[in-house]
Amino acid sequence: MKARKGRTSRHKITVAAVLLAALTLVAGTASASLPSVDSQGNNLPSLAPMLKQVTPAVVNISTVGQLRVEDNPLLRDPFFRRFFNIPDRPAQRRPQSLGSGVVIDADKGYVLTNHHVVDKAAEITVTLQDGRRLDAKLVGSDAEADIAVVQIPADGLMALPLADSDSLRVGDFVVAIGNPFGLGQTVTSGIVSALGRTGLGIEGYEDFIQTDASINPGNSGGALVNLAGQLVGINTAILAPSGGNVGIGFAIPSNMVQAITRQLVEYGEVRRGYLGITAQNLTPELAQAFGAASVEGGAVVVKVTKGSPADKAGMRSGDIVTSINGRAIHDAAEIRNRVGLMRIGERVKLGVMRDDHAREISVVIAEPVEARLKGENLDSRLAGAVFGQVNEVAPNRDQGVAVLEVESGSAAWRGGLRPGDIIASVNRRPVVTLDDLKASMPRQGDALLLNIQRGELALFILLK
Repeated sequence: MKARKGRTSRHKITVAAVLLAALTLVAGTASASLPSVDSQGNNLPSLAPMLKQVTPAVVNISTVGQLRVEDNPLLRDPFFRRFFNIPDRPAQRRPQSLGSGVVIDADKGYVLTNHHVVDKAAEITVTLQDGRRLDAKLVGSDAEADIAVVQIPADGLMALPLADSDSLRVGDFVVAIGNPFGLGQTVTSGIVSALGRTGLGIEGYEDFIQTDASINPGNSGGALVNLAGQLVGINTAILAPSGGNVGIGFAIPSNMVQAITRQLVEYGEVRRGYLGITAQNLTPELAQAFGAASVEGGAVVVKVTKGSPADKAGMRSGDIVTSINGRAIHDAAEIRNRVGLMRIGERVKLGVMRDDHAREISVVIAEPVEARLKGENLDSRLAGAVFGQVNEVAPNRDQGVAVLEVESGSAAWRGGLRPGDIIASVNRRPVVTLDDLKASMPRQGDALLLNIQRGELALFILLK
């Protein structure tokens, strides 16, 4: 037992020495400031010099929103309220939200945060580390990636430089800075636990950095920095089965943040591109079946949408996408993330394996095809109906337009349309896509003749 204890002690000393050496190196390289000293005058490893430079760029964000309080119409009648002695109450309530943000452009006053921090906010206030409280305006926000940009007066600000998050490695030291539980600025440290986390159902576009640095409510929108004081991610969520921190936090990588921020500043929104393929992860079994056993990682194309950019470029079902613009693709989610951040009109080069032969396919990213149309935007006689792709109601069909919803009592309902109907033609013109439906609409006052397929039945509906 003594020998075992001795080995354990020596092991602990060795690990401590390694960590001490790493922190000493960091303290020496992150800043020209002197490291901390103890009461004996000995130098101690510390992140303080780096944090002194970084923390002024991390801010607290508070918001006030206005939401109408729904109540019974009778309660709005002053006579009714007086008769039953019901006290007056405001018609609106003003919920408050607390979060964090990061200054990324000191000259223009741009501050990054999460979409959910400022969502539905009527007022946004940014509090700097020096105590200044500044009114902020929303520049742009993207719910799919949970990123927002707000702007404050550019006076005496300090910004964080962005790192290349693609160079991160599992095991790299990171520091999380934010405003947990409204306590004020707080710093926690840890390592990168995993990279490229997807499929969590947290956001529409996921490519998370996972870290064990403590992230708690209020940290949302705060900074995840490396030991050089560069921004590697925006803290956004935690996995907390018991409601508390269990050492599993997630941050949006800086490279994704940078691509989204450019569009938010330019357009106020993200204009995502469209490729026109459906893909799934390439397993070793699928690679064997497609004659590409040598391929490691990637995604196999399941479907190519007719008329899409991918279709026009010659892509086929069964193609294995291995890279985009020279960067390796590891799974299907990575294709969606990469393409979703590309601008419309941008040309992209896809590395593809087909029949065990590598090739490069050039595709021009297009504007996304409109997924749904409201009837009132087409013709007043179709008001109350919602139209969409036919495969939403008939998975085995790829031509036609489906009636997805019809509001009871609406003009479309009175005209005879029902959910699940498939429109084959308008005024005897074939309808294959939503664009066809829009193009087939008659002039105001002209008759509207719809050829409908309803289950096994086919019928005409004439709307006057």
